[in-house]
Amino acid sequence: MRLIIAAVGRLKDGAERDLLEKYRDRFAPLAKRLGLAPVVWHEIGESRAATPGKRCEEEGAALLKLARDAEFLIALDERGKPLTSEAFAKTLARTRDGGAKAAGIVIGGPDGLSQAVRDRAQLQLALGGITLPHGLARIVLAEQLYRAATILGGHPYHRA
Repeated sequence: MRLIIAAVGRLKDGAERDLLEKYRDRFAPLAKRLGLAPVVWHEIGESRAATPGKRCEEEGAALLKLARDAEFLIALDERGKPLTSEAFAKTLARTRDGGAKAAGIVIGGPDGLSQAVRDRAQLQLALGGITLPHGLARIVLAEQLYRAATILGGHPYHRA
């Protein structure tokens, strides 16, 4: 199953980008072995529309276009359902084992996600009860993808 990750906002070079790359690099070989690859990471620029609603609408359309092939879409949203790492891993495995050719995960910008994205998503997932900047949310997602792969692969990284 192919994974498509699309996020609003571009990370600058530096600590955030380095940490994201660390977890992406750790995840890649495990993802391939577990049938969660290839993994494609997209960044789109923030909309410059005048209103938050219009920005969300434009960004949402761009995210949905990038994830158009996803048969299962996860939208990261602070109002979403919180899952444990184990439950997240099971969701990925269940989607893969259910025959999906592609799954997508989208991260909105500072104004959040459009209703169109929320409506299209089969799962709205909260990374916790706090709001994270999009760059940090991307890093947390990358670590959780790596953690999910270690759980599914029986690797001792996840000890909880």
